[in-house]
Amino acid sequence: MLEHVSLYIIDLIQSYGYVGVFILMTLESALIPIPSEITMPFAGFLVYRGIMSFELVVFIGAGANVVGSLIAYYIGYFFPEEVLLKWIRTYGKFLLIKEGDYKKSRAWFEKWGNGVAFFSRLLPGVRTFVSLPAGIFKINIWKFIIYTFVGSLIWSIILTYIGFYL
Repeated sequence: MLEHVSLYIIDLIQSYGYVGVFILMTLESALIPIPSEITMPFAGFLVYRGIMSFELVVFIGAGANVVGSLIAYYIGYFFPEEVLLKWIRTYGKFLLIKEGDYKKSRAWFEKWGNGVAFFSRLLPGVRTFVSLPAGIFKINIWKFIIYTFVGSLIWSIILTYIGFYL
């Protein structure tokens, strides 16, 4: 399955360039399990080939993460937690979201506060789900945007560089 997803990601980026990167990174941060670990390194490879710009790929990746994260944030903000947990229990398996992942993200917010929005952007797996509890806790939206952008910028730089270098 991962091979099919990888081929789809590569094809989308080859066909649509920066727009493809934006779509994939937005979906990844909006709770859709599209691995940025494939998207950004492949875009980095295209940077190496001279087809794309390193800076533009990185900023589009980080900006798209903010857009997708805001979608997940507002889902958490407007829907009661009980409704979200019921939805995760019923449909989460289709999007690779487990109740345990959600509860882990929630516990991190309770323990560490708003900074989780930054540090979680550097952790595979968790980075996709952290925006939902951020919305539930109604953390300051501007801090959330800044933390998300800076953390996603670092993540995008690392992954794009890996694709460029390899």
